[in-house]
Amino acid sequence: MQTINLYEAKNRFSKLVDAAQEGEVIIIARNGRPTAKLVPLDYGEQSGWSASVLAFMQEGQDDEQAFEVDRSDVLPMPEHDLF
Repeated sequence: MQTINLYEAKNRFSKLVDAAQEGEVIIIARNGRPTAKLVPLDYGEQSGWSASVLAFMQEGQDDEQAFEVDRSDVLPMPEHDLF
């Protein structure tokens, strides 16, 4: 990850886009303060989701058998904390 000033980024924009296309993340700063981030198009995309999770995220289809929540580590609240 490199940080580059806005003036220099304007002058080297094509090269910065090439670097982002190759997977590099570029921080653009204005007056020394980070302001924007130039990232590859697929930056932050998740892969490896199950078909059930993808269907739920894309279409809202819920398969009740697809998700299990392990609550074995959750202890019941002590009775004196309830009042």
